[in-house]
Amino acid sequence: MSRSVAPLFEPFTLNGLTLPNRVVMAPMTRSKSPGGIPGPEVAAYYRRRAEAECGLIVTEGTTVNTPVATGDPNVPQFWGEAALKGWKRVVEEVHDAGGKIMPQLWHVGMMRNPAKATNTDLPSHGPSGLAKPGKALSEPMTKAEIKATIDAFARAAADARALGFDGVEVHGAHGYIIDQFFWEGTNQREDEYGGDMVGRTRFAVDIIEAIRREVGKDFPLILRFSQWKQQDYTAKLAQTPDELAAFLKPLSDAGVDSFHCSQRRFWEPEFEGSDLNLAGWTKKLTGKPSITVGSVSLSGEFIGSFMGEASEATGIDDLLDRLERGEFDLVAVGRALLVDPAWTHKVHQGAFDQLLPFKPEALATLS
Repeated sequence: MSRSVAPLFEPFTLNGLTLPNRVVMAPMTRSKSPGGIPGPEVAAYYRRRAEAECGLIVTEGTTVNTPVATGDPNVPQFWGEAALKGWKRVVEEVHDAGGKIMPQLWHVGMMRNPAKATNTDLPSHGPSGLAKPGKALSEPMTKAEIKATIDAFARAAADARALGFDGVEVHGAHGYIIDQFFWEGTNQREDEYGGDMVGRTRFAVDIIEAIRREVGKDFPLILRFSQWKQQDYTAKLAQTPDELAAFLKPLSDAGVDSFHCSQRRFWEPEFEGSDLNLAGWTKKLTGKPSITVGSVSLSGEFIGSFMGEASEATGIDDLLDRLERGEFDLVAVGRALLVDPAWTHKVHQGAFDQLLPFKPEALATLS
């Protein structure tokens, strides 16, 4: 490190929610909630990050209440008395430690493997029944199924507010159900939920508007989106800034307060002719606050982690430069906070020599 970390530790206010700094814990699936119920150890896991100065925690993806929302019975759900009681404890622990927290609301769509999920007899849901371009696994969602899914997201957001969460993030990235509606490769519908790029935002817009009706205008709402898909890492929803602007406008108008812009490497430019990353372009085009993410303080990108690749700890000079000049507003940290609950505190103290590398073999024992 060759410069001050002060830009990362300036307060920020998002729709009335004041955060002590710009560090966000990125949502990371852990599959440590048997039966979909988050237990005391889940609350302790998030509390440790709050105690070490993390400004905002976004929980691992937690599934909404439809029969085919989840692909893993050990992923936490956000419905039912037992699960909501568990999440209430999570909120209380994080708040007791001085932190702020939002659940990430999730539906896996066609990425669900029925054989490994609950309700194994039911087919998975997606706009056109496509798991990826050209691979049909079920029939397109009916209008009734679409409405039930929209209602499930809205109900979950209302429950989040009732439980005391500080806002919600909607998972619209990485090839899951909302992203399947966004992506022309998996959305071949010819009704109001399909069509061109703007038409394909209708499902997400309806979800956002339904959430707003439930929680009001003063409850922070973040939408996570990505260009890449787990079905195709090179996929792009928008090839140009003009296309990105057209895609983002209806989502912004529907009531999104901030966009969480998922990249595999935050430092990569999104379009030729500019150094701006995806979060930078999103902020420029919408005027809304944006969150950057992607291999912060680590040498390798996260997809490599699934292939057994380790990453060394690195400095964050470039990140700080971009943050200071206003390219984006918040910084989501994933694997670095996964392996080291004290990451934020260490960075604040300038203890970069104490940051931990990411070793995939350690995932089984992470706390």
